Amino acid sequence: MRATTWWTWRWRRNPLRRRTDVLEAALGVAALVLMLLAGPAVGWATGSLAHRALLETAREQQLHRHLVTATTLQVLPGRAAETETEAAAGREGHHRVIAGWPGPDGRQLSGQVAVRRTPSPGYRFPLWTDDRGRVAGRPMDRGTAAVQAALAGAGAAAGAAGAVEGMRRLVLWRMLRRRYARWELAWERAGHTWGRADAGS
Repeated sequence: MRATTWWTWRWRRNPLRRRTDVLEAALGVAALVLMLLAGPAVGWATGSLAHRALLETAREQQLHRHLVTATTLQVLPGRAAETETEAAAGREGHHRVIAGWPGPDGRQLSGQVAVRRTPSPGYRFPLWTDDRGRVAGRPMDRGTAAVQAALAGAGAAAGAAGAVEGMRRLVLWRMLRRRYARWELAWERAGHTWGRADAGS
């Protein structure tokens, strides 16, 4: 009840209500409507665009990335560094090995990769490669694309709502500065006639 009274007092007629009070209330209502309408709309549009783009990326990756069986040739000392490719493949911080795997043209390729389990020479493990036989990350699937698109849409919706709230606060701040300036001017004018019997103060 108190919240309703606090919200509606600016709209009711009373001698203390100022024009700026009505403007502030109208600005709050307009900002709320924009948040409820623009936020979901921007989020849906952004999520839809992101989903289409991510699905295209997933199709491209699934078309050009291939799962092969690699064989450990040599175990390297220490742990694997967290590279972008290894992180995408889910292999960050694992053991470094020199491994060999079949290339797309049948030739045997080799290179340094990271494996999850404690390796030993001859250990076989699955490895994703691209069309040229280079080590690549696991291709994106439709579920991952949907999750990332939903996160992008939610972020865009929150950003739109934040932008509306930021504009509302900026307008309120400018209105408050003008109000204070008018008060200072009124006090300055009143100061010249303060205490005079014929000034009505």
